[in-house]
Amino acid sequence: MSFGQFTKQLAKEAMENQLKDVMEGLRPSDVAAKAESLGNVAGPSASPSDNLAAIVIAQVQAMQNSLKEDQELVVLCTIGLETLRALEFYAPSPRVLVLTGIDSDGAITRVISPVESLQLVCKPLPAKVGAKPARIRFVIPKPKAE
Repeated sequence: MSFGQFTKQLAKEAMENQLKDVMEGLRPSDVAAKAESLGNVAGPSASPSDNLAAIVIAQVQAMQNSLKEDQELVVLCTIGLETLRALEFYAPSPRVLVLTGIDSDGAITRVISPVESLQLVCKPLPAKVGAKPARIRFVIPKPKAE
């Protein structure tokens, strides 16, 4: 095994372990409650342009929540020549999303982008035999105390 392959394997295992630790502490009911804290995306008074980040996160969460136990949602984002498999979504503001994941070379990569310019490809796939399906993590910023 070459040094490069060994490094990629270590990074992959570290990412999987970190994702596992985070996902074990995050229950589905918590995800829904946290998504609501981004804004009322389903309410009649919310305009589609109010909180685009919440809309995108809610759609990805809905796709992930509808998966069978042996499936995982693969979310791909291509920017320029770089393709990222997103494993974490973070919305620092209503119009910006930060995606963290793994690029085609296996390196941990982050994309910071206005929501309007993001194009995501989402597809449910069966998990690898014997492996626990990966789940996407959603980080919702805590509201600022007034």
